[in-house]
Amino acid sequence: MPASPTATTVLELRDVSKSFGPVVALRSGSLRVDGGSIHALIGENGAGKSTLVKVVAGVHRRDSGVFELGGEAVDFSSTADSKHAGIAVIYQEPTLFPDLSVTENIFMGRQPLARGRRIDRAAMITEAEGLFARLGVRIDPRRPAAGLSIADQQIIEIAKAISLDARLLVMDEPTAALSGVEVDRLFAVARSLRDEGRALVFISHRFDEVFALADTVTVMRDGSYIDTRRIDETSPSELVSLMVGRDVDDLFPKVAATIGEPVLQVRGLNRAGVFHDVDLEVRAGEIVGLAGLVGAGRSEVARAVFGVDPYDSGSVTLNGKDVRAHDPRSAIRAGMAFIPEDRRKQGLVIDSSVTRNVAGVIRRGIAKAGLLTAGMENKAAGPWASRLEVKTSALDMNAATMSGGNQQKVVIAKWLATNPKLLIIDEPTRGIDVGTKAEVHRLLSALAGQGLAILMISSELPEVLGMADRVLVLCEGRITAELDRADATPEAVMHAATHHLETAR
Repeated sequence: MPASPTATTVLELRDVSKSFGPVVALRSGSLRVDGGSIHALIGENGAGKSTLVKVVAGVHRRDSGVFELGGEAVDFSSTADSKHAGIAVIYQEPTLFPDLSVTENIFMGRQPLARGRRIDRAAMITEAEGLFARLGVRIDPRRPAAGLSIADQQIIEIAKAISLDARLLVMDEPTAALSGVEVDRLFAVARSLRDEGRALVFISHRFDEVFALADTVTVMRDGSYIDTRRIDETSPSELVSLMVGRDVDDLFPKVAATIGEPVLQVRGLNRAGVFHDVDLEVRAGEIVGLAGLVGAGRSEVARAVFGVDPYDSGSVTLNGKDVRAHDPRSAIRAGMAFIPEDRRKQGLVIDSSVTRNVAGVIRRGIAKAGLLTAGMENKAAGPWASRLEVKTSALDMNAATMSGGNQQKVVIAKWLATNPKLLIIDEPTRGIDVGTKAEVHRLLSALAGQGLAILMISSELPEVLGMADRVLVLCEGRITAELDRADATPEAVMHAATHHLETAR
């Protein structure tokens, strides 16, 4: 693995392995991170990244291999050991104590004491203010953690790490739930930490972020180390090939489909302060992309159409029949399926099996005389899990233990089992690897080719442009453009997405 001859190696893993019974999670993981650098770690879901990070964090102990920190061999038996050694892991969704203040979260368990062994709150607040000033952010250290954005919670975790003088920070998918402005702020903080000489590991599925932030990138595949490259000496296409072991020439395998009659018609949909005068139509065999900036109202429109959220006025019809407002059951009976943005919290019963998740939404249809057996569920769920190539050794595996890509396939399988006429899918590939993205795109294209009408919401502009037959652009709750596939360029979409914002200035 390449490294600067003058750099100081903070973390080095060589040929680390980890198995859980007969399952090999990590075959040969290697990673070297230098001080004063940001090192990206990428790979498909199931490549071994999470297991490698958990070894570093002290969650798991390795079975074999070399693990060195600052040139000294280490073997953590707990997360406390890892933190004590100067390692901090910043997760996608931090776990702060919501009822405690920002300051109390930062100094939990190590509060400075004044006379009489009382907690010196003034000293804590002063130090917290100094930490935030050092990071270049403004957060009130006195406010409770409850209600803070994910972005602010991550900054607090970083402040905690700095207060502990952590020399290695691991950021595991930190941007998945952040807006563009929040990502920029996080990246500015990461660069400032790098400039202080700290070592950072950045895990992400987003190549634009990897190339914008990282100095070096390591690729893993099938539990093994594949290669390490300087970011300025490689390209996204090369990294994709390393990740999947093959060339992925067509990430958006869009197949021409026959566009039929209107399936979904939305007219004059309004909800005060959220969206206004929304008109849209999706035809059989058509993929309509709903684009716009974060906060434009895309997900809110989708949730209202499906009946999850109410609306004040307007109408929704499916195949010419009215769909009752704020009534998801009515939408499902009419032939709608809705795959929400947050698959773990809204799309899955996370502690239930694949079978229970897939069969759950069609239980009434497969039960006999009011009885539903495991055999009936397996018979109903098995073909759909197989069709979507859900990579699980058994249908009774808990969804919580599966990779993000397989979880998304389970959610899709669940709703396809209802034999819908319209599929609404919000952020179809968020948080999943490039190989699985291509599989999901191929599936959506095939479904459209079979006549399914698809309304797709995505924050990834290449995905919208690559998959949609038409693009509707929202800005501040209004549709500001309708673009055919041939006319949908990045410039046209972004102009429409910022149209009202520009006019307001």
